[in-house]
Amino acid sequence: MNMSKRISIIILTKDEEKQLETCLKSVSFADEIIIIDSGSTDKTLEIASKHTDIIIKHRFTDFSDLRNIGLKKANGDWILYVDADEEITPELKSEILFIIKQKAIKTSAYFIQRSNYFLGRRWTKDDKVERLFQKNKLSGWYGLVHESPIVDGETGELQNKLIHRTHNNLEEMLTNTIKWSDFEASARLKNHHPKITWWRVFRVMFGAFYNSYIKQQGFKAGTEGFIESVYQAFSMFITYAKLWEMQNTNQKIVVNNEKNY
Repeated sequence: MNMSKRISIIILTKDEEKQLETCLKSVSFADEIIIIDSGSTDKTLEIASKHTDIIIKHRFTDFSDLRNIGLKKANGDWILYVDADEEITPELKSEILFIIKQKAIKTSAYFIQRSNYFLGRRWTKDDKVERLFQKNKLSGWYGLVHESPIVDGETGELQNKLIHRTHNNLEEMLTNTIKWSDFEASARLKNHHPKITWWRVFRVMFGAFYNSYIKQQGFKAGTEGFIESVYQAFSMFITYAKLWEMQNTNQKIVVNNEKNY
């Protein structure tokens, strides 16, 4: 019979050898670390095995499904989700440990502010993600592309920040676009997205660039900010171009099958 633990940390992986070690060292305070791996072919599993013996291999379906698998496996009273390209700072660690030590707490879940780094440079705007949960208050996750938790009760926000190092180089950025665009296009096809026309493609590209460069003030990040914003537009172009191709060639939906993952 599994004994309840104070906190379980769940990490989803797929070919994360470059950043996983840093992530795992930052979460070493956990009572258990659970890795959900979607078919890594690099040294990800070798690195993970040095820090935990709870490694679950599961083909990629969608992020909600993978997060739910981790939730079912976890024995902690508290659940913390961390991505492989993220890092828990010492200050955030102390805040989390302080919270989970409380015997009676009304808050069911917490948002964590996230400091993002693109191409090695700090982004101008932080975002926040809902990642820390009392297990008995978290029913599960839903959503194919942008997954969301189902929480019973009040939510709060932590004061200290999570570090997120993404898009470390151009090769990685392009690889990720190719890897995930099939999935995102297929999810839109499954949801009966309207017929793709040239103006829809232009609109989503412009919207992505505007959001990144103007609304998120990417212009303050110099050349890196401009490159990142153009990349966001390019990423949307690839996704919608693939969606257009699927709509016009009657391709099969690849959500929930093993293509490319």
